[in-house]
Amino acid sequence: MGEPLRRSGLADLPMTQFHLWFDEACESGLAEPNAMVLSSVEPSGMPRSRTVLMKGYDSSGLRFFTNYTSRKARALDADPRTCVVFPWHAIRRQVLFAGRVERLGDEENDLYFASRPRGSQLGAWASERQSRPVADRAELDRLFHEFDSVWAADESIPRPAYWGGFRLFPSEVEFWQGGEDRMHDRFRYLLVEDGGWEIERLAP
Repeated sequence: MGEPLRRSGLADLPMTQFHLWFDEACESGLAEPNAMVLSSVEPSGMPRSRTVLMKGYDSSGLRFFTNYTSRKARALDADPRTCVVFPWHAIRRQVLFAGRVERLGDEENDLYFASRPRGSQLGAWASERQSRPVADRAELDRLFHEFDSVWAADESIPRPAYWGGFRLFPSEVEFWQGGEDRMHDRFRYLLVEDGGWEIERLAP
């Protein structure tokens, strides 16, 4: 990871470059390399950030899942502009995506929900009031066990209507690689009007 980052070594498309770096982050042994810090803007204008897990990506962008009634989802529905950062500190790299989000369709949401472990599926049902105050941990545990008794151990659990995903369509992607003496390498991909990408080096 110590080699300087050069323009000649970058892929022409940001998602291709991300795929290369993400594979290297996974191979490095990082804990949860798919963890990313997601920022949104509240209706009041106050920014808010939290860590979520990326659950897939392709040439169009990134996917993540949440409760659609949560604070972050309500903020994203009101203002779909967002920014995420992958903070791969241990390998001295980070990747920033800025763009807009759109909700995923029912088919994609159902497919991913069905792939989740049973406990995670039950947790989605028990956390219907995500981001809202609860009395105590006992209330959460009670809800979890109540839903656990609804479906038999071998029975499929349906996806709650309030649970689903978003796709982030980036218009800007920045790759940051740490260097000695704060001489970091930073390259930014910017989406241009014809749908192509312009790449520029940024000062550290």
